[in-house]
Amino acid sequence: MATATLSFPAGSLKSAKIQTGLFIGGEFVPSADGATLEVTDPSTGKKICDVSEAKSADVDKAVKAAQHAYDTVWGVKCPAHERGKLLIALAEAIEANKAELAAIEALDNGKPRAIAEAFDVSEAAACLRYYGGWADKNSGRIQEVHDQKLALIRHEPIGVVGQIIPWNFPILMFAWKIAPALATGNAIVMKTSENTPLSALKVCELAAKILPKGVLNVLTGYGKTAGQAIAEHMDIQKVAFTGSTLVGRQIMKAAAASNLKRVTLELGGKSPNIVFADADIDQAVKWASFGLFFNMGQCCCAGSRIYVESSIYDKFLEKLRNHMKSMKQGSPFQDETFLGPQVSQVQYDRIMNYIEDGKKAGGKIETGGNRQGSEGYFIEPTIFTDVKQDAKIMQEEIFGPVVIVSKFENEQDLIKTANDTVYGLAAAVFTSRIDKAFRVAHELKAGTVWINCYNQLHSSVEFGGYKTSGIGRELGQMALENYTAVKSIHVNLGTDNAP
Repeated sequence: MATATLSFPAGSLKSAKIQTGLFIGGEFVPSADGATLEVTDPSTGKKICDVSEAKSADVDKAVKAAQHAYDTVWGVKCPAHERGKLLIALAEAIEANKAELAAIEALDNGKPRAIAEAFDVSEAAACLRYYGGWADKNSGRIQEVHDQKLALIRHEPIGVVGQIIPWNFPILMFAWKIAPALATGNAIVMKTSENTPLSALKVCELAAKILPKGVLNVLTGYGKTAGQAIAEHMDIQKVAFTGSTLVGRQIMKAAAASNLKRVTLELGGKSPNIVFADADIDQAVKWASFGLFFNMGQCCCAGSRIYVESSIYDKFLEKLRNHMKSMKQGSPFQDETFLGPQVSQVQYDRIMNYIEDGKKAGGKIETGGNRQGSEGYFIEPTIFTDVKQDAKIMQEEIFGPVVIVSKFENEQDLIKTANDTVYGLAAAVFTSRIDKAFRVAHELKAGTVWINCYNQLHSSVEFGGYKTSGIGRELGQMALENYTAVKSIHVNLGTDNAP
């Protein structure tokens, strides 16, 4: 099968080889029609390599491989503790190759290499290890009904599941999806983003030496072809999707129109970050910057609306501007870089259009708003003020390094404003008063609320949204429910109690 040599612009690792085919049945194979797609370096806009492009026929082939593995070597055929050992082995393999995986992620996605190694790759391994520990603990229960009858509530795998992951955290979303699904005994057909397939393909090389053939199948392709085929496939019993709310609706329609497969969705956000006057301003500024500009603003839970109590508004804004100037933007392969490029030309254009919309709507740019450099998809970190609540940039997810800072006068009006959006993924509250922090947290319509911090995620803590930010939860014990079928077995203990 075809391979590609990736060259890295800096660091101790100079190059890496990668398989570029579709990973089906434990092997890398070309697409059925020989189609390929181009993968681009967002730092330069130049081609990295070509990879095989999956379409409907390839999805069908992957489903057959997954079903065969499920029926013969996986599912209930593989003891739960053995599945756990395999997940932990894959976690260890990722950790052993974290420098190479981080470099691939930086080249393919544009995120800083140092951050990719410390966070993305490390947390991917931690997620797999966490669910490896859960594999033999997702047990059902015995329910005594009365002395002549008992019931067994059994947790079983669903079967073949489809998963579609985004481009903003390629290796981390890969782990978030496969870990609970494999722990509970399901076989997987996954579609990676066409923009950022390379780290997943590298992990598949590791998985090929650990997992039984066909348990994990990974395809690179476009949503309108491969993604649609997964959502519609009659032999896929559940689909999990992370991405935009618009596409999430399409996934749900396709799933309902086919075999009514189960659906979980982790979608967009327009998260409010609230700073009260009694907060530690310097800490709030640092967390607010991290909350929005981490991963170049390409986070579904990004704190893109900052609401600051009026008495400290001017001071906060000044400190935020100054702190932003200290954030290094540049090559992902420079260790001090915090802001890399946006992931693609399409995403760059989308963000710049939102910036223009904000200007036209009367918003004031305090800093940024321009292209950075002459090569690649770099955008200066941007602060807007004086933006009306109904403005497009206040209501829609920009998914880039653009934040809106507004002032508020009282708590009750603030809560109404913070909740005034179709989204409900995340929120944050900064205050020195714990009673106020919890009071406001309880009022916010969001699946995650951070208090005096931002963007803190852990494999053991559930993550997901309210309203149009999604259905179901990733991570934690609840993610096991996404991939578990519950069967109730009634046992008659009496010998002469027939009706």
